[in-house]
Amino acid sequence: MGEYLTPGVYVEEVSTGARPIAAVGTTTAAFIGTASKDFRRGEPVQVVNWGEFRDRFMAEAPRATPFENAVAGFFLNGGSRAYVVNVTGAGDIPAALERLAALDDVAMVAAPGLCDFAVADLLLTFCERQGSTSFAILDGPADSDDLGALTRVGAPPADGDKKGKADAPDKPDRKAEAALRPRESERGYGAFYFPHIQIRDARDASALVTIPPSGHIAGMFARNDTERGVHKAPANMVVRGALGLSRRLTDAEQGQLNPKSVNVIRFFTGRGTVLWGGRTLAAEASEWRYVPIRRFFTMVETSIKRGTDWVVFEPNDERLWKSIRRDVSSFLTLLWRQGALMGSTPEQAFFVKCDAETNTQDVIDAGRVVIEIGLAPVKPAEFVIFRIGHAAPDVI
Repeated sequence: MGEYLTPGVYVEEVSTGARPIAAVGTTTAAFIGTASKDFRRGEPVQVVNWGEFRDRFMAEAPRATPFENAVAGFFLNGGSRAYVVNVTGAGDIPAALERLAALDDVAMVAAPGLCDFAVADLLLTFCERQGSTSFAILDGPADSDDLGALTRVGAPPADGDKKGKADAPDKPDRKAEAALRPRESERGYGAFYFPHIQIRDARDASALVTIPPSGHIAGMFARNDTERGVHKAPANMVVRGALGLSRRLTDAEQGQLNPKSVNVIRFFTGRGTVLWGGRTLAAEASEWRYVPIRRFFTMVETSIKRGTDWVVFEPNDERLWKSIRRDVSSFLTLLWRQGALMGSTPEQAFFVKCDAETNTQDVIDAGRVVIEIGLAPVKPAEFVIFRIGHAAPDVI
């Protein structure tokens, strides 16, 4: 407050105390793979369009590498920002992931052209670690003679299992299955896509090539988040640039794969090539089985965490608890208005509890403040059922 000596009208700017929480971005991808030009090997390099990537990473060659075609598919399908880690092979992926861990804005991670079982396991582990904001987009094989192998979560045999039961002739080849399918993710931090797609080569448009779909799918994730929001399932969308598939699946075949969290890409007459699945690698009964649920909660958790940094070292009393409830409730109300939460009122969509009940004297003495938050997210309508029957004329 200033000193008033001269009569007149004075304007003072007074803070209301509100600290708005902003939603973190969910559209930035990270790609690990092998480019044709030896440019900044092993380092995350930010690119914001296809031309920038082409000039930095692509050498003069008759054809693009699968990795280069995947990044082209990302930008073609709506992606606008990515980190590229140019590696010499799959053995460099652990080091690449450590470099990416230092970045706090990576929302998706993929390794187009390198994603076998071991790599898929590395990507899932990276996304599952505490504090990660990333979601793994995993490539399946181009094809499989045994679709049943795609539905079983395999694991390579341990050293002690190489003899005995693991080698019995009536047992499935677990190592072969593992090459097709990554392990199950307990909390759904990744999704698995099958089969590969056919596109025009990014270097030679006259050539048709078959590549893993993760780059195109990451672009579709970004486009979906921009146009509809992260709470909307990135599915039932046309894959831009896809001219065909390495395998055309039937409804019956998808019926085997979908319950086991294999997201398929289908061709439909009149529509073209469509992403026709939205499940994570979590178990079918898990609350994390849908891609938008996992990614939405990650966004909310990260946004609230970053938006409440100011709380640290504040006096832990009722005034602080009230401020926390106000800021978090305002953020969640905005998400509810955007259609991300269930309920006809905010009270039905979420609750925020931060009071003397969650913060007892023992909790305060331990230097902690505890906030309990409950959300009712909107889940995707995966199965649409019409019940149609005959009715008498006088009933209609």
